[in-house]
Parts: sequence; C-alpha cells; structure tokens
Amino acid sequence: MNDDSTPPDVRAGRPRSTRHISGAPGWVSLTSRDLVATQKFYSAVLGWEWRSIRLGDPFRVAQIDGVPVAGVAAVADMWRMAVSWTAYFAVESADETAARVQERGGTLAVGPLSLPPGRAALLADRDGATFGIWEGEVFGAWEAWRRASPVLIRLHTRDAFDSAIFYGEVFDWASGRPGGCEVQYDGAEVVVVSNGEEVARIESGALGAAPDPTIRPHWQVHFAVRDVLGCVRAAQAHGGSVLRSTDREAVLRDAEGALFTVYHRPTGPLGGIRP
Repeated sequence: MNDDSTPPDVRAGRPRSTRHISGAPGWVSLTSRDLVATQKFYSAVLGWEWRSIRLGDPFRVAQIDGVPVAGVAAVADMWRMAVSWTAYFAVESADETAARVQERGGTLAVGPLSLPPGRAALLADRDGATFGIWEGEVFGAWEAWRRASPVLIRLHTRDAFDSAIFYGEVFDWASGRPGGCEVQYDGAEVVVVSNGEEVARIESGALGAAPDPTIRPHWQVHFAVRDVLGCVRAAQAHGGSVLRSTDREAVLRDAEGALFTVYHRPTGPLGGIRP
C-alpha cells in the first residue's frame, strides 16, 4: 500500500476529507444486533479478522490479510434499524447530499448523525433501495479498501438508466470533477467507474412490490472469495441460509437475516474457506 500512487497523506497515516473522493462508493457496513455472534459468523464464513475503531464499542472493522473489508455496527436495536448490509458513498456534505436525495424523490431514514470524525446518514432512493453517505475524515483504511477492491456493490433496480440519473445528480457523477466517478454502459447495465476502476453496477429488473427482498430494489454487497461452495457450507453450519448457489456465486443470509453475495475471484485479498 506504499507505492508512489498512494497519496502522501495516506502513506503518512494522516486523514483526508471525503471531499477528495466525493461521490465514490467506498465502504460497506452491516447493522447487527449481536456483535459477538456477528463476528463469529463472518469469521467462520469469510475468514475475517477484527479490530476496534474509535467510534466505540458497538463498532468493528473486518480485515483480510490486513486489508479492511467492511464495518459492523451493533446498533440495529438501539437505532431501530433493520439488520442489513449497506453501501456507503463519500460526500462533501452529508446535509446537502441528504437534501438532494429528498428533492429528487428519495427519503431520509436516519441522520445525518455526528459520528466523530465525521457525519453519516442512511437514505433510500426513489425506488426504495437503501444506501449510506459519509462526510468527514477518511484514513488509509478507506484508500486501501478502494485499491484492493475486496467488495463490489450492485444496484438491482426497476430502471437502471433512471437510477443512474438519480444517483448521478445526487453524487455529481459524470461531472468531470477531480476524483469524481464516471459512468459507462455495458449492454443494459450501467457501470460506475472511479479512478479507472469499476466500483459499482446498476441493473434493471427489480420489482417494487415483490415479496422476496432479493427481487425488490436494493444495493447488494458482493464479497470476493476463493471457494464459494465452502462459504455456503460454512454459512449453513453457523446458522445462515442459502437463497441461490452455484460454484461461482451464492446469495446468502447470515444468522440474523442480512443478505449478501459471495463470488469467485482467484486472486487478491479474499475471504472464505481457502482450498
């Protein structure tokens, strides 16, 4: 993580502001009820190790080979929130971004809240897909996450192009601003690119009234692993369940019901059962 392309302030361990990467997806976090049980489940299924962060006791960061992967916040009961995975986007101002979302037909669920060293909010787009925003300091963990890409996020929504317009207006995508995201097209899918790397995809086909939460509009978090079927077996052995599974990709529920996907990738910082 110390090559010449790493910003000097990150190499020195100093924080940067989200204004330098505003609009880019750069973190995923799980709201849970039981921190101990959550850590045991994901350690067994994805091989994660854990460290504390200065936000306090309910918060942990998961790592693989020293690379930060995700956050866990045991605040579902405290904040009366659903147990779920959420993708977070860096923003220059949480208050201004929340206002943009509401002006464009989205909703504000929680916040913006002050969580030193920054501010966060949970929102939903106009089709009901939830996402988070973060304003404030980011340390090497965020930069390492973006560079290592152990996680992909994909929006399953009613109309990919309509959603791309919504998020583009909210986050200034395709505006040409330094550090901002660009938008490309891959057939019927919209591809979000940051610093030349794919960081998110948006695809059409979700149904707003579907009883199955995997069919309703949502941001799905995908973790790269070496052994998909090994993760499936571990999830079932530790109280989770399997919604769909092949040897290349599986949609799982953890022991508290949060949905996530594991997909096969043979190299890089990977979790899961190692062959």
